[in-house]
Amino acid sequence: MTRAEKRATSGLAAIFGLRMLGMFLILPVFALYAEHLPGGDNHTLVGLTLGMYGLTQALLMIPFGMASDRIGRKKVIIFGLILFAIGSFVAATAPDIYWTIFGRAIQGAGAISAAITAMLADLTREEHRTKAMAMIGSTIGLVFAASMVAGPALNHLIGVPGIFALTGVLALVAIWVVKVWVPDPLSSHFHADAQANPARLKDVLHDAQLLRLDFGIFALHAAQMAMFVVVPVALKNSGLPPAHHWMVYLPVLLGSFLLIVPAIIYGEKHGKLKPVFIGAVALMLLAQLGMAFGIGHFWGIVGALFFYFAAFNLLEASLPSLISKLAPVSAKGTAMGVYNTAQALGLFFGGVFGGWLAQHVGFYAVFLFCVVLMAVWLALSLSMTAPLAIKTRMFRVGTMPAEQAALLKTKLAAVAGVVEAVVLAEEGVAMLKVSLQGWDEAAARILLEATGA
Repeated sequence: MTRAEKRATSGLAAIFGLRMLGMFLILPVFALYAEHLPGGDNHTLVGLTLGMYGLTQALLMIPFGMASDRIGRKKVIIFGLILFAIGSFVAATAPDIYWTIFGRAIQGAGAISAAITAMLADLTREEHRTKAMAMIGSTIGLVFAASMVAGPALNHLIGVPGIFALTGVLALVAIWVVKVWVPDPLSSHFHADAQANPARLKDVLHDAQLLRLDFGIFALHAAQMAMFVVVPVALKNSGLPPAHHWMVYLPVLLGSFLLIVPAIIYGEKHGKLKPVFIGAVALMLLAQLGMAFGIGHFWGIVGALFFYFAAFNLLEASLPSLISKLAPVSAKGTAMGVYNTAQALGLFFGGVFGGWLAQHVGFYAVFLFCVVLMAVWLALSLSMTAPLAIKTRMFRVGTMPAEQAALLKTKLAAVAGVVEAVVLAEEGVAMLKVSLQGWDEAAARILLEATGA
């Protein structure tokens, strides 16, 4: 990657991370804070507060991405960050749970993830784009892990209103990063690998393999949001002061990372993603069962959280990779758009339904609900097509007539190891799915050089 590409990727990853702190930092502490808010003794409203972010995010994510094509990436990103900052400050000063819900809705309305992804595609060359996307994904994972530990510590120091205010300030810092650190793209245009194309939605929504994965991310984040309506309260009820909750989250997170890294390497290196994936879903099911029956016991909660975080982090890392492998190469951006929308809807549904169950049935019912979600997901995963051991390669070929693009596609598809080939004439990009072993890159480059690429 060039210096400019590294600068763009680091800046956009920082913006993603600063924004995701707004969602993650309050997860381990909000249910406890809500007990002292007018209306916050109602678990349904607590769940709605946590999940409301996801609803407005789901509604506006794709439209914001499309708007960035027309009016400019930076304008949309800055507008979204302003909305997020306003929502954060509204939540920080909220006198009751209802105003907090309103603040969370405004936070979620700053749905800039699609616009950031599109801008990243503008600022990186095709051959480095997967690497740049992976850097953003790892940033989000690190932010989540850090938030589980930092949330309780910050709550002890500045309280939840202070955390909301801090995330608002960080959003303003992110605006500075957009304006000063992130380069201006020389040109902005649609990228099939990074953006949702409404014309391909029907294809993606009729793909049973992709729908399995969409349900999976929906279920994974519905369970996450439902859990955190209950877990902070359960830890406090088990005798652990809220200021010390980080002492549980830190070791279980570190231990879970040690468990999942060998599993990810094994699955990718040996083409065993399906069994590793199914094993992670089964582990998540067992973690939810453990939580349902151990919710009244401190060590039961700790043990269940260890297996939960191991399964969660493994699945969170695996799902985007599976989407990339199973989606048609020319509809990858659309498939990811639907996937991200399903994730946001899961946050909303899990928060609301988990809160309702905690209020009207009991804490154990929240985890039985999560058990049902995981059991359905496990059943769907068993019939999933095993993904091929492939990767996506992209090459700039320059714009060309449709007939020339069709001929180049046919020639590339005949190269050894190429599983799927697409040449996008208007974008001037060749997109290939190739085998991890045995693909003839030299032959492909000879063909591309013959076109002047």
